[in-house]
Amino acid sequence: MKVLHLNAGNETGGGMFHILSLLNELNRSDFYLGVFETGEMYERAKESGVQTVLFHQRSRFDLSVVRKITRFIKKNKIDLIHTHGARANCYGALIRTVADVKWLATVHSDPRDDFMGKGAIGRFYTSANKKALKKADHLLAISDRFKKILTTGFDIPSNRVSTILNGIDFEKELENPYSREELGLSGEDFIIIMVARLEPVKGHKMALQAMEKLKRVHGSKVKLLLVGDGQQREELKTFAIQHGLDDTVKFLGHRNDVEKIYPAADIAMLTSYSESFPLVLLEAARAGVPVITTDVGGVDKLIPDDRYGWIIPVEDADALAGRIQSAMNLKASGQLSGMGRKLESYSKRHFSIEQFANNVYNVYLKLLN
Repeated sequence: MKVLHLNAGNETGGGMFHILSLLNELNRSDFYLGVFETGEMYERAKESGVQTVLFHQRSRFDLSVVRKITRFIKKNKIDLIHTHGARANCYGALIRTVADVKWLATVHSDPRDDFMGKGAIGRFYTSANKKALKKADHLLAISDRFKKILTTGFDIPSNRVSTILNGIDFEKELENPYSREELGLSGEDFIIIMVARLEPVKGHKMALQAMEKLKRVHGSKVKLLLVGDGQQREELKTFAIQHGLDDTVKFLGHRNDVEKIYPAADIAMLTSYSESFPLVLLEAARAGVPVITTDVGGVDKLIPDDRYGWIIPVEDADALAGRIQSAMNLKASGQLSGMGRKLESYSKRHFSIEQFANNVYNVYLKLLN
């Protein structure tokens, strides 16, 4: 079995780590990663020993890439292409018509929200991606909710969609974490970390609104670390200043050392409008950090009840502020760290990288046989 994974190559968040974690776990001699542009993903893949191929594009609409990929498929006797992301999905649909391969696509996020805030061009990309996904031989949904979107919203037969939740390497040897002092924080502060691209779909404004409510009660003792970059960076910085949060919200930008930052936090937070099964929450769990998340994707599988963390409604700043206060109360009583250890133990049993890779590999076998 030979499999070619395809991605635009501009991933820097959960999608990138999903793909690279999977490829690092599978037999490297039979699996390839093809990207359309260089960047962090390309460099990380090369450094980790993944067989990586650059199918260079002059622009997003350079369709000569289809011919390049097709030649590669024939030369290397590829049996299956596995696409990730809207651009790769659209090319997958074209490749499937000219090459004798099976085509599998992973739906990492709600296709209806992928281009939120991008105007007319976003609507065009969304429509093209939806049409492409309907042509795939099989789809992997990263949560049951996404499977329902595909089967009911896109009219894709249920037997062509499998749900496979993310997993990470809980045995990975991590570097020594930063101390709070190294991050410019006090041991007395209550620290919240949120790792997410600064894009509309991630709901950062709701997080800042909750911080404004908490500051009225606790002053600047509650700190929010925002890790990530994106189109809303300046808008969110301006919002923070206008609402008096410039001393409580820290914009750390895109970081490659987030694993060293998690342990400094009391809780991790995610305020997205749409997610699949967020890797950032698994990373927090691995660090023993409790989480608060909006009710998106498959987060209920990670947090089955409030002994492991908190799930709140989407776009509810009052509920978020209330749960942060609950976490602060647990810290004051010495119980918050125990919640983190419970979440870590549960996640390690249910969401290992080995389970994740085996589940994907079994879909490959089923599709090819």
